[in-house]
Amino acid sequence: MASYKIIQDKNDLEKAKAIRLAVFVEEQGVPLEDEFDQFDVLEDSCQHILVYHEGEAVGTGRIRYVDDYAKLERICMLEQYRKYGLGSVIISSLEEIAKQTDKRKYKLHAQVQAKGFYEKLGYKGISDEFDEDGIPHLIMEKQENVG
Repeated sequence: MASYKIIQDKNDLEKAKAIRLAVFVEEQGVPLEDEFDQFDVLEDSCQHILVYHEGEAVGTGRIRYVDDYAKLERICMLEQYRKYGLGSVIISSLEEIAKQTDKRKYKLHAQVQAKGFYEKLGYKGISDEFDEDGIPHLIMEKQENVG
């Protein structure tokens, strides 16, 4: 059974960074200097999570609050765990965290190859394709009704 936890210490933040390094930098070729940024810290403006499968940290994501949106970022799963449907755990967990701050609008930069995955979770494309670190992306959003 999958579970998640909000990262609250540097050790867990390093686990999340290691997952991102494996997926985005090593697997997908994102330049190292583009992957990590000023939001890779433990502070209120940004929350990071780890998703666990059988006790092992296998996925991560983060959430930032930008205007009236919860922006879901750096969503990734180690390749050998993608067949278990754990990606949806990352998304639903980040949405759950956003709801605790009364955010009901979510936005993300989706890799075009993952568009169908996000559509199944209720996201809609709202932009043309654009290049981000050599990978085609589009902006997708989801809005939930209050009440």
